[in-house]
Amino acid sequence: MDIRQLQYLVALDEVRHFGDAAARCHVTQPALSMRLRQLEEELGLTLVTRGHRFVGFTAEGERILAWARAVLAAHDGLHAEASVCRGQLVGTLRVGMVPLAGFEPIPLLQQFAAQHADVRFELKSLSSEQILEGLDTNKLDAGFAYADGRHERKYRLLEVADTSMGLLFNRERWSFAAETLDWSDLEKLPLGILSKGMHFRQSVDHALQSAGVEITPLVETDSVEFLVQSVSAGLCCAVMPMGGGLEQRDETLELRPIAGSHTLAPLCLATRRSAPVSALAEALQQFVCERLALTDQ
Repeated sequence: MDIRQLQYLVALDEVRHFGDAAARCHVTQPALSMRLRQLEEELGLTLVTRGHRFVGFTAEGERILAWARAVLAAHDGLHAEASVCRGQLVGTLRVGMVPLAGFEPIPLLQQFAAQHADVRFELKSLSSEQILEGLDTNKLDAGFAYADGRHERKYRLLEVADTSMGLLFNRERWSFAAETLDWSDLEKLPLGILSKGMHFRQSVDHALQSAGVEITPLVETDSVEFLVQSVSAGLCCAVMPMGGGLEQRDETLELRPIAGSHTLAPLCLATRRSAPVSALAEALQQFVCERLALTDQ
């Protein structure tokens, strides 16, 4: 058994196709399939369910996948730790980010990259639940997610923003006299909203229910881009986080605050507490902590 076989196994899980997994690993498909069969023979287990094409993983394969990810994370962590001992950071930092938050992490990552020229980034747009699951399964090193005290046993949490909410609208179609809106002002508007299951949607639903306001969304989507496009076109208005800069995408857009509106949990930078914790994740956590301290001064 070697690291490459585990990399092939994880790549197959991520792309769910033998040819695509081989291309990602820069080998031929027969070579990848042969090495995976050798891994199965060594372990005495069938890991992959095969048909004319990739079908899925066996129950045993799913269990081995979790170990494979842990081994690969430890392998990457070993190299990252060695680079730290040499006075440098090297490797790929895998970061998940929620699509809607009143905080823009890219400038922080840009500053981090300026200090560590050998660090590369793998960025994924995910829900908070998917980010925390990614940390659990070693698919991610760190994530900007909505989390609170309930999660502190498993994750190191650094609060980066307390997200308030506002109404994004096209000022050429709608106008509002009040500088700050109430939830009741939204009741008769055509609204666009994120799909159920995302933390920001849960926060909006909770706020509407608490205010005794009922809405029937005109647009529901899992894409922030589609939501902003719908608002720009004048199709609907949308509840969005304040401070995210979404209103700057189009000169016709305006974001008006909603009184007393906050997400159920703050936005946090989350990393694993349990091993393996990558040196890159620890460096990012320390870097963001220092930058936030400077901002608060």
